[in-house]
Amino acid sequence: MSSEKSNALASALRPVLARLNRKLRKLSPSNTVLSQTERSILVLLEQHDYLLSAELALLEKITPQSMGQLLNHLAVLNLISKTASETDKRKIHISLSPTGKEMLQQVRHERDEWLSKAIAEVCTEQEQLILKEAIGPLTKLVNY
Repeated sequence: MSSEKSNALASALRPVLARLNRKLRKLSPSNTVLSQTERSILVLLEQHDYLLSAELALLEKITPQSMGQLLNHLAVLNLISKTASETDKRKIHISLSPTGKEMLQQVRHERDEWLSKAIAEVCTEQEQLILKEAIGPLTKLVNY
């Protein structure tokens, strides 16, 4: 594909994906009390057994002080657990609490339910096949 065609495709695809992402975020009533960064922290904690506050701050590219405030908010909501390290009591392991796991599952369920309904109602069978075939190339873009 020529550079010009690739640029045109990128210009058409980017706003559609951004709008879909925003719409999915807005459609999760279970997730309304959290900022985008707090949601991202929960997902990171889901991917790891635990992380330190400093590691989370580095991954999210925010200051340790800001991370501390976010973690305090998540702790008040009972979405995370804090446990002292067995080898170094100065270190606090941050992990996803059972309530946090339930919330992530609920949010994903709400989003999947909406997206499934939207696909079924507005896309033809042919369009649904196109969407299915697009998952591979879109995954490559995300992993780039």
